[in-house]
Amino acid sequence: MHEDQLFPAEPQVRAVARELYRHAKNLPLISPHGHVDPAILADDRPFPDPARLIVVPDHYVTRMLASQGIPPHRLGVPSLDGTPSETDGRTIWRLLAANWHLFRGTPSRLWTESVLADVFGVVTPLRADTADAVYDALCERLEDPAFRPRALFERFNIEVLATTESPLSDLTAHAKLEADGWGGPGGRVITTFRPDDVVEFDWPGWAERIERLGVGTYREYVDKLRARRETFIAAGATSSDHGHLTAAAEALPVDEAAALFDRALRGASEPGDAERFRAHMLVEFARMSVEDGLVMQLHPGAVRNHNVALHRRHGRDVGGDIPSPTEYVRALKPLLDELGTDPRFRIVLYTLDETAFTRELAPLAGGYPAVFLGAPWWFLDTPDGLRRFREAVTDSAGFYNTAGFVDDTRAFCSIPVRHDVARRVDAGFLARLVTEHRLPLDEAAETIADLAYHLPKRVYQRTLHDGATTR
Repeated sequence: MHEDQLFPAEPQVRAVARELYRHAKNLPLISPHGHVDPAILADDRPFPDPARLIVVPDHYVTRMLASQGIPPHRLGVPSLDGTPSETDGRTIWRLLAANWHLFRGTPSRLWTESVLADVFGVVTPLRADTADAVYDALCERLEDPAFRPRALFERFNIEVLATTESPLSDLTAHAKLEADGWGGPGGRVITTFRPDDVVEFDWPGWAERIERLGVGTYREYVDKLRARRETFIAAGATSSDHGHLTAAAEALPVDEAAALFDRALRGASEPGDAERFRAHMLVEFARMSVEDGLVMQLHPGAVRNHNVALHRRHGRDVGGDIPSPTEYVRALKPLLDELGTDPRFRIVLYTLDETAFTRELAPLAGGYPAVFLGAPWWFLDTPDGLRRFREAVTDSAGFYNTAGFVDDTRAFCSIPVRHDVARRVDAGFLARLVTEHRLPLDEAAETIADLAYHLPKRVYQRTLHDGATTR
C-alpha cells in the first residue's frame, strides 16, 4: 500500500493525516465481529493453495465474477446440485487474473492487492500474463512456517479475534484453542453467540435444528438458549449477534410466543408468524444480555438468498444477498423503552441502509446510553463508505457513541488490510477537522487511537458477569 494511499489529496490535510495515522498504525487489532473459521487457528495447518485461500471463500470476489457471467463453480465454489466444481487452484487463479480488470476501483482490488504485497510480499501486478508467476510466488510463501495461521496471527498483531457460531455448535475448535492457551475467557480467539438458525422459522430445516437443540416446547427452547449462552461465555464469548431481516422488536406475552413456536413446529405457521417471533426473541435475547452481560449486536437489512438460482446451486453465503431499506426508530422502540437506559445493557446497531445513519441511527446512539453505532458493514465497509459514515454520524453521535471498526470477514489474511484502510480513512477525516480548526491536533491524535483500539475494546469489553459495565 502506498504510504499516502486513501489520504486526502490536499497537501496540508494530507500532511496532518500522515501524522495522525502514525498514532494508530501499529496499535493491536481488535476484531470483535467476523466469520473466520476457528479451526484454521485451532489446527494451525498450512493454508491450501492460493486460490483456496484468496478466491474460493471470498464472496466479494466470486460475486463480481458471477455478475459478468463466470459461474462460481468455475472458481471452485462447491455445488449442492452435483455440478462439478473446479478443483485445480492454478486454473482458478488464471481465471481471476484474466478478469482482474473487472475489479478496477473496487475495495476487493484494494484489499487483494494489499494482501498480496503486504502479507505475502508479492508485488508483481496481477494480469493474465503474470498469473502463474504470482501463483508460484504465493505457493512458495505458503510452504514457509512463517505463513502458518498462528504465525500470521502474531505478525498481524491481533489482540483478540471473535468468530461466530450457532448455538448448535459443539465449539470443538474453541476447546482446542483454549487447551493450547489461545481461547477461553480473556483469550485471543473467542466465539460469538449467533442464534439466527434456530430463530428463523422460514430458514429451511428449522424444525430439524430445534430437534437437534433437544427441546419440544417454547419454555424449554428459551431455557436451552440461555444455557447455551453460558456455554459460549465459558468459551470466551463477550457478545451475541443477530442478523434479522428487520430491526423489529416486540415483547409478546409468553403464551402468545409459545403459540407461534408450537405452530412452527407443527409446520402450520401463519403469515407474519416468523417476523413476530424473531421480533419477540430480539427482546428476549436483550433481556438475557442484561442477565449474562453479553453485548448484543444487531445486523439487519440483508435480503438473504435473493439470487435463488445461486442459492439452489451453492447454498448460503456465496454472494446472493442484497441490502434492503431498514427502519429503526419505531422498530426498536419496544426494546429501548424497556432497556435503552439500563446500565447493564449494551446494543451495537449496524445497517446496510446508509440513509438511516443520519436520520435514525446517530440520533438513537445520541439519545440512549445503551446504544452504540457499529461500523459500516458488508456492502458499506469500503473506503468511501467508511468516510461517508463519519460524515453522516459525527454531528449527532460524535465519535464516542461508535464502536470502532469490525472487519466482518471470512478471509483471514485480509484482516490487517481492512483495519489499515479504516485507520487511514479516519486519519483523513480527523485531519480535515484539524485543518479547518475544528479540533486540536493533540485531541485528534487521541481520538484516532480511541477509534482504532480503545473504543472497540471498551464496547466489546470482557463483560463482568455481575452485570457491572462502564461506558
